[in-house]
Amino acid sequence: MASSLTKDSVTPGTPGSETTFFGHPRGLATLFMTEMWERFSYYGMRALLPLYLVAPGGLHLNAATATAIYSVYVSLVYLLAMPGGWFGDRVWGPRKTVAVAGAVIMLGHLTLALPSSGTFYAGLGLVAIGSGLLKANISTMVGHLYSGPDDPRRDGGFTVFYMGINLGAFAAPLVIGTVGENVNWHLGFALAALGMALGLVQFLLGSRHLAERSSVVPTPLSAEEKSSTLRKAAVWAGIAVVFYAIVGFTGHYTLNWILVPLTLLGVIIPVMVLTRIKRDKDLDRSEQKSMSAYIWFFVAAAVFWMIYDQGGSTLSIFADSSAENSVFGWEFPVSWYQSVNPVLIMALAPVFAWFWLALNRRGKEPSTIVKFSSGLVLVGASFFLFLAPLTIAEGGHKAAALWLVGIYFIQTVGELLLSPVGLSVTTKMAPAKYASQMMGVWFLAVTAGDATTGLLSIAGVDLNKTGVVALEATLAVVAGVAVWMYRNKVKELMGSVR
Repeated sequence: MASSLTKDSVTPGTPGSETTFFGHPRGLATLFMTEMWERFSYYGMRALLPLYLVAPGGLHLNAATATAIYSVYVSLVYLLAMPGGWFGDRVWGPRKTVAVAGAVIMLGHLTLALPSSGTFYAGLGLVAIGSGLLKANISTMVGHLYSGPDDPRRDGGFTVFYMGINLGAFAAPLVIGTVGENVNWHLGFALAALGMALGLVQFLLGSRHLAERSSVVPTPLSAEEKSSTLRKAAVWAGIAVVFYAIVGFTGHYTLNWILVPLTLLGVIIPVMVLTRIKRDKDLDRSEQKSMSAYIWFFVAAAVFWMIYDQGGSTLSIFADSSAENSVFGWEFPVSWYQSVNPVLIMALAPVFAWFWLALNRRGKEPSTIVKFSSGLVLVGASFFLFLAPLTIAEGGHKAAALWLVGIYFIQTVGELLLSPVGLSVTTKMAPAKYASQMMGVWFLAVTAGDATTGLLSIAGVDLNKTGVVALEATLAVVAGVAVWMYRNKVKELMGSVR
C-alpha cells in the first residue's frame, strides 16, 4: 500500500495533508488497513465456525445447534454495534475505542485457538464484543478525515475504505479456511488472531495521521451519569452471575440457557428501539410519518438478512455434507465459498454504480422502493434455486459446486440492490433527534434476521429441508411484492425522501 501514498495538494489543516492515499488523507491508509485486517480475522473465523461446530474433530454438534450458535454470534456482532457507538461517543472516544476493540478481538481469536471446548464460547463472546466496539467507531473516524459533509472527496474515501472490507473478506477464507480445514482448526483461529494483531499494530503506529477529533469524547458522561451507568451494569451483571450459578450448581445447565436469552434479545431489542423512537413525542408529524415508512423497510430488511446470512451457515453446512466441492476434478475447501460474495461485490459494485447513473441521466432510475423490493425478491429466488441442490442431495447424489455459486451470485445482486439503498434511506429518513443513532438501528435489522434464524434452529427446525427452504423463499418474495404493491402508500409516508 505504500506505493499508493503520493505528494498532493489538499485542504490545509486536513489530517495527513502532506501525503495522500489514492488522493485522500494519509489517515485513510491507516483505517483502510485496520479494517482490512479486522475483516480478514472476522470473516476467516466466520468461514470456519459452522464447519468446526459440526466436524468430528471439532465440537461435533448437530446442524441445528451449529446454525443456532452461528446465528446468535452474528446477531450479537450487529447488536453490540449500538453500545459500541455509545462507548465511542460517551466514554473513550472513537480512537481509543477502536484500539481497545482490536485488542479484545485478538484475545478472542487466541481464546478460540486454545484446544478446549470450555473456552470456545468465551472466545466467541470476546470477538463479538470487540467487533461491536470497532464497527461503529472506525467508520466515524473515516468521516473525521474530511473537512465536512460537503468535502468532494468524502464519498470516494468511504468507497476506498469499503474496498478494504471486501479485500479482507475475500482473502480470509482462502488463507484461514484452508489452514483450518486442511491443517488444524485451532491453527486457523490463531491465524485470525495474527491478522487482527497486524491490524492493531499498524493502527497504533499510524494513528498519528488520524484527525485530532478522533481522540475526543464528543459527549462525555457526567460523574453522576458514570456512577449510575456503572451501578446499573453491576446490578445486571450480578443478577446474571447468580442466575447462571444456580442453574449450573443444580445441574440444569445446557447450551440453550445461553442461546435462548440471546436470540430473544436479538428480536426484542430491535422492536423496543423502534417503538421508543416511533412514540417519541418530540418528533413532528413529518418525522412520525417517515418512521412509519421506515418500519416497512426495517421488517423487509430483517427478512432479507435472515436468508442472506444463512449463506455462511445453512449453505456452508450443506456444502460440507452434500456438495461436490470441486472444479474440473480439483477439490477445494468448503470455506472457500465464503470468498464468492466479496469478489462479486468488488466486481459488480462499480457496474451497478455506473448503471444507476446511466439510468438517472435518462430519467429512468428505479425508485428506492423498487430497488429494495427487487433485492427481497432476488434473495427469495436464491433459496428457490437452493431447492435444486437439496433435491439432488435427497436423491443420494452430491450437488455440483456451481449450484452454490449461483445461489451466492443471486444473493450478491440482491445485496447490491438492497443494502446501499437501506443505508441511504436510513440516513435520509432519520428524525433529527436520532440522526447519529439510526445507523445502529439499521444494523438491528441484521440482528433481528439472524436472531430469527437462531430461534428456528433452537426450536429444532432443520433449515436444510426443502419445505423450510421453500417457505423462507416464499416469505421473501411475498415481502418484496408487498413492499412494491404498497409503494404509493410508503412513498406518501416517506414525504420528500426518494
